[in-house]
Order: sequence, then C-alpha cells, then structure tokens
Amino acid sequence: MPSVALVSGADQTYFPLLREWIQSVRRFDEAASMDIAILDAGLTAEQRTELAPLVSAIVSPPWPEGLSPKKTKGKDRLKSCVCRPFIRELFPHYDLYMWMDADTWIQNWSGVSMFLQAAASKKDRIVATNGADRSYPKQFRVKWIGRWPYKIANFYFSNGKKAFDFATAKKLCTHYSISAGCFAMAAESPLWNAWQKLVAQAAKKGKLFTAEQLSLGKLIYLDGFKADLLPVHTFWSFGDALPLWDSNRNLFVEPFSPHTPLGILHLCGVDNQRASHNNKSLIETTDGALIKKSLRYPHLDAGDLSLVRPKRG
Repeated sequence: MPSVALVSGADQTYFPLLREWIQSVRRFDEAASMDIAILDAGLTAEQRTELAPLVSAIVSPPWPEGLSPKKTKGKDRLKSCVCRPFIRELFPHYDLYMWMDADTWIQNWSGVSMFLQAAASKKDRIVATNGADRSYPKQFRVKWIGRWPYKIANFYFSNGKKAFDFATAKKLCTHYSISAGCFAMAAESPLWNAWQKLVAQAAKKGKLFTAEQLSLGKLIYLDGFKADLLPVHTFWSFGDALPLWDSNRNLFVEPFSPHTPLGILHLCGVDNQRASHNNKSLIETTDGALIKKSLRYPHLDAGDLSLVRPKRG
C-alpha cells in the first residue's frame, strides 16, 4: 500500500474550517492509515497546540525564492496558496499527496478514493477537476454595452495578463479552469518541479492569491504536462452551482440523474454560508421540496468565521 499524506493549510481565521476538515477525514475508517499534514499560514500558538495531537506534522513554510518582502509582507495567509506546489518537500517521504483546501469537507469517501486511485495508477500527472460539467452553468461572466460584449471576466485571462503576458493569457482564456483547491499527485510526478518554478514566476509578477491555480493551468494547457480530470461529483464547488439534497440518503447529490452522491464539498464562493453554521441556503430536494440547510460540515461546529475578507494580493 502506498503511503499517503492528506494535506491542508490555513491561517487563524480559517482555523474552524480546518478543524472541521480534519474531523471529516478522521470519521472514515479508510483514513486510518493515512497521515494528515498541515501547512501553517498564520495559525496562533494556541491553535497549533490544539492541532498537534490530531495530525502528523505542522510546518510553517518559507516563501518561494525570488519574492520580495514588499510583496509578501503581512500576507502569510496566502502561503496556503503559493506554497502548495512545495508540499512534497515540506512533508517528505510519502508516495502520494492529496491537497484539500481548508474550506472543504468530506461527505463521502468515494471522492478521496477516486483521487488517490488515479494518482497511484498515473504517476506522471496531477489528478484534479475543472469547471467543465453539466451541473456548472457558466464558464465566465460577460459585461455588455447594448448588444456588444466589452469585458469577459475569465480567470485565466484576467490573471494571466499580469503574471505572464497578454499572449499567454489569450491562449489560456478559452480553457476551463483546473482547480488547485483539491488535487492528488504521486511523489515521482515531474509536474512538482515545474510547478514550483512557475508558481514563483507567476507570484512575482502577478497576484499571490491566484498564482498556484494560474500556473497549474499554464503547465497543463500550454506546456505539455498531463492531468487526469475527474468528474466534479468527486470535488464539488458550491460557488459554481448548488446540488440537491437526498432526504432518504441524508446527503448532497448531483442535481441531475442519477443523482450521484458528492464526495468532497468546497465552500468556495458562498462566503455567508461558509462563515457560520447558522447561515443556511435554500436547497431543493430530490423529491422536489425546498429546505434550508447549512453547507458547513454537519458533524462538528468549530465556530464562526469573520465575514471581513482580507485584500487579496
């Protein structure tokens, strides 16, 4: 059996979500042989002490080489973005690595299993998801003047112009964004080294906040590296679409037949619901009813988050 590190990272603000993610991992028997590793992006001493008996390692990483102190000052929270291509070096000696953002939680182990099985069998590539799915209705947003579009809000184009150049952003903009919020990769994948070099370049010229996902897209779509893209029921983003609730099975499912249970759930793009278990969304059930449900992990309430969103950079 390959050795597995399940990795996440957070600052002190996201600590409640990180605690819920850890419990969502450990409630599954399948995770018993797997280590949990934490990237410290600004946790307090008290929070590290609380985490210590729950995980195998906690590391506060350095910034990638070449980033100026002026660029990174006061932004340690973004290490959980920029430093995730370095988790193989931060937590060495594992065969497989799987990253999940702190604002995720595991509903059904099938999602984790598919990521790890694919990474174990296809060791030359990254296993991830992208936005190309029947359940996700929009690839980008368009602003109009009368009948003419004048601005397309596309992740790759908006961020790629500054991080790389206009020509690169133009080539990337028609592609679906590959999510860096959840991925798995074998230790021997050649993508690690390339990703580390490119993320540093993207972070130096562009935004720290988007550097890891932007550089991953360039590596896969333009530079010839490989990805194994899983269906989004393995890793579902609430910000892209709301799922249905199956009252009989007591879980979130895909909105279309056959209503496959969702594996890993990502609280991206639903800031109000992410902030507190008391904030609920109106969800349709598979039998056509409407109910109010929290989107947070249901088996532990580790506390509320501040709704104040720090400036991304």
